[in-house]
Amino acid sequence: MSTSNIVTKVSDTKEEAVKAVAAEIAALIRARAAEGKEAVLGLATGSTPVVLYKELIRLHKEEGLSFKNVTSFNLDEYYGLPGTHDQSYRYFMNTELFDHVDIDKAKTHVPDGTVPADKVAEMCEKYDADIKAAGGIDIQILGIGRTGHIGFNEPPCGPDTRTHQVTLDEITIKDNARLFFHDKIEEVPTSAVTMGVGTILESKKIVLLAWGDNKADIIYRSVCEAPNENCPASWLQNHPNCVFVLDKAAAAKL
Repeated sequence: MSTSNIVTKVSDTKEEAVKAVAAEIAALIRARAAEGKEAVLGLATGSTPVVLYKELIRLHKEEGLSFKNVTSFNLDEYYGLPGTHDQSYRYFMNTELFDHVDIDKAKTHVPDGTVPADKVAEMCEKYDADIKAAGGIDIQILGIGRTGHIGFNEPPCGPDTRTHQVTLDEITIKDNARLFFHDKIEEVPTSAVTMGVGTILESKKIVLLAWGDNKADIIYRSVCEAPNENCPASWLQNHPNCVFVLDKAAAAKL
């Protein structure tokens, strides 16, 4: 058992779990707005954060939460998919959150999956530089893959990686095939651009969300194994302000 900095918060349901996370994000946005400053959010895609985005949309529509002073940076994007593709993460963010709130889309950043191969490294360097220029990420939202990936940082992966292009693990490709037309694995891109683990670890606070018993094994490894390159999420133990927000099923083995 490692000595972990990670705080775990367990709720009966994911809907209950995200209420406190959304309230914390709302408080940050409002506090920064009162100071005339931007709130900088790191955002994730996939099925896990959808329930959080629904709650943020509710706070906007029912409780007047404005996103006009929010700058966002997404973790990753499939390489080869334009933002108009219905499986791109730009499209996902627009349909699941940005289209429903008053955020300025010019201040929403998603890695560009269409840059030519010889320009990818330059684009990745600029992405990290843009995060720093914005003052760093205040709250970074993460999901976790069954491989232990955060963002698309597949194992083996060290703690110092920056935004870069990656080859996706076969498990990740299979898990994501259900989201593509007719569940066709051959339609899933084999490569992505992702924030590195080192980039993620520079966030001021990190909140990892996980739901369901299929995440229980990897949550146990991430919290309880010594940090190691075969479970990239285990590097989060080195962060001074990291919370895992779980439902009971995902927390079952802790």
